[in-house]
Amino acid sequence: MSDAEREAGNRKIKAGFLLLVAVSPPLIALQWGATPIQLVVALAVGVVLGLALVWYLGRLAKEFTGEARRPRRR
Repeated sequence: MSDAEREAGNRKIKAGFLLLVAVSPPLIALQWGATPIQLVVALAVGVVLGLALVWYLGRLAKEFTGEARRPRRR
């Protein structure tokens, strides 16, 4: 697997996590009869939480894979 393919796969996984976390709060709010403004706020909170989760998991993955310590292949 080339580095470009690995990066493309990582981007897709990150986008999937972000989408899953970002959409969950508005769906839960919708079940409770939220107003449109509350749905937008729930979506914004979900996006912020999703970004924080993706950032944290990225840092955690680098620790376990040792990516920060090993040289990049070309």
